[in-house]
Amino acid sequence: MRGAAGVSGPRRGMVLAAGLGQRMRPLTAETAKPLLTLRGRSLLDHALDRLAAAGVEEAVVNAHWKAEKVAAALAARAGQPPVTRLQLEPELLETGGGLRQALPRLGPAPFVLANGDAFWLDGPTPAITRLARAFDPARMTALLLLVRTAGLEGEVGRGDFLLDPLGRLRRPGRGEVAPFLYGGVMLASPALVAGEAPGRFSLNRCFDAAIAEGRLFGLVHDGLWFHLSTPPDLARAERRLAELAP
Repeated sequence: MRGAAGVSGPRRGMVLAAGLGQRMRPLTAETAKPLLTLRGRSLLDHALDRLAAAGVEEAVVNAHWKAEKVAAALAARAGQPPVTRLQLEPELLETGGGLRQALPRLGPAPFVLANGDAFWLDGPTPAITRLARAFDPARMTALLLLVRTAGLEGEVGRGDFLLDPLGRLRRPGRGEVAPFLYGGVMLASPALVAGEAPGRFSLNRCFDAAIAEGRLFGLVHDGLWFHLSTPPDLARAERRLAELAP
């Protein structure tokens, strides 16, 4: 991958599919959240299709909750890009720990990371392509896809980040409401988690470290994004997509 010139995008990526999906109960009582469907296709399939369309050739998918069902879903995709590698996690490692464990498979170059429940519709240019074109490894450890909280349906709390004129991110301070949510997709260098000891930890710890170094950046999504935290969110997204269908 060649940085900000945008000549080429990441060839490897990861989809985080190991979470418990507790807020999506009872729908996730017997299946992993990324295996829930929208428009007749699983969220995991949608995410992997997006990676493939962006040129990702190999993708790690981690699994913990109902891991056997995630494994079966990947087996059913055999022959479809990208080539997938299952990372079983008998103990839940959270977002950061799961990514840290996958580093040997992801290699030394920047990679794309997507949450298994991230679902979006692209604007004029695919979101992952926009991230690849904007990513500058000389200045950035990670570049996050951001979504404006204004107009989003569902619970967004205080938001996740504020964005400065140069694209750097910071957390909201006391009494502040952040106008952006992390959209569950990013481009990152291995350095984001490489300094962490293997084990269970959240990516939020790594985000905060990158913020302190001035190396966490954001790019605002120019398409549609769907907040999928609870069963009503999923039903709302299904209705909205039906309205948008030709």
